Amino acid sequence: MNPNSPNNGMAVSVDKLEKKFGSFTAVNKISFEVKKGEIFGFLGPNGAGKSTTIRMLCGILTPTSGSGQVGGFDVMKDQENIKQHIGYMSQKFSLYDDLTVEENIDFYAGIYKIPKKEKEARKEKLIKLAGIDEFRKNLTKSLSGGWKQRLALGCAIIHEPKIIFLDEPTSGVDPITRSNFWDIIKSMAKQGVTVFVTTHYMDEAENCDRMALIYKGNMIAMGTPHEMKTEHMKNDVFEISLPGSEEWIERLSAVKGVKEVALFSTVLHAVIEDAGSAVPAIETLFKDAGITGYTLKKIEPSLEDVFVSSIETYDKEHSKS
Repeated sequence: MNPNSPNNGMAVSVDKLEKKFGSFTAVNKISFEVKKGEIFGFLGPNGAGKSTTIRMLCGILTPTSGSGQVGGFDVMKDQENIKQHIGYMSQKFSLYDDLTVEENIDFYAGIYKIPKKEKEARKEKLIKLAGIDEFRKNLTKSLSGGWKQRLALGCAIIHEPKIIFLDEPTSGVDPITRSNFWDIIKSMAKQGVTVFVTTHYMDEAENCDRMALIYKGNMIAMGTPHEMKTEHMKNDVFEISLPGSEEWIERLSAVKGVKEVALFSTVLHAVIEDAGSAVPAIETLFKDAGITGYTLKKIEPSLEDVFVSSIETYDKEHSKS
């Protein structure tokens, strides 16, 4: 970390950060801060601006306008310093398939100029952290996606950065592997490492201390998981279970007081603005259709409910403009 940083309590701080590609605005003047030692989730659907933002913060892309600091270094002027002081793991895992696990780690140790006297100790520490000791002599191309993921993380933190950026790190791996990977992330955060992670998996987002939701380049919500479910979810959420649930989405959406309806696995989640009138109307709708084997109950909103509702609200508010 840069000792001259004025934001000593913040690992990342950006103000009105913007990135344009020609006439297209990929990131639209977003502002936020990430505390030191925090797991900060950056959420949004594909194409929302997550990867563009993370590349600006990592010194890979120069912002069009705005300002920001990462580890005390200016995102406009100090890109090379930023690159040397952070860890970055992209979606594609920047590994060399024809090198062994150990050779990949040695390669990145050289890139980050790790002193020879420290290299072996750090390598052993990373191999232990990632749990890949049994594969150390294996060619990287022989590893499964989950083991490659762990190796990529090890290579990204060989220089022991205080801030790491993980861009969709668990995309394409199974749920158990994702869970194990998050155990590693949480272990690093306990040691004071700041973790900035982009994801579109809402169950993963529950592991974050705080998170921001970006959509169409705009920051549309931010807070802790609890704040996202309460402050950013003003309406009630009802779970509706009935045969052929998917076929009822349009009809339920048309009920007065129902804001939106979405399919979650085999059940429906209905965001309801006025439960006093909407719930009896839904019950009447089912009765008139001869539907008896259904359940309708109020539930605590999930982050996925917040995600869907926030995006729906944004689209409705901006459809007229």
